[in-house]
Amino acid sequence: MGRNCPEALGDYFAGPNHTLPTSGTAKFSSPLSVDDFVKKTQYTYYTKEALARVAEDVAYFARKEGLTAHAKSAVIRTEEEK
Repeated sequence: MGRNCPEALGDYFAGPNHTLPTSGTAKFSSPLSVDDFVKKTQYTYYTKEALARVAEDVAYFARKEGLTAHAKSAVIRTEEEK
């Protein structure tokens, strides 16, 4: 904003982008940014002991959604090996 912030500064150098959502979608959507072109990856790490503490809770939620295989996928990893 202001005298020292020309449009080109935001377009090419400073980071903000003026490309805004159209057709009224600016009410619920953000301007186009570098994040729109970056692939993000998420990962989760639990030790065997940490999973054992929560496996039944995970299974409970999965069963409530009717996803019995999801429930088993959590619980089976905490069962003793034969």
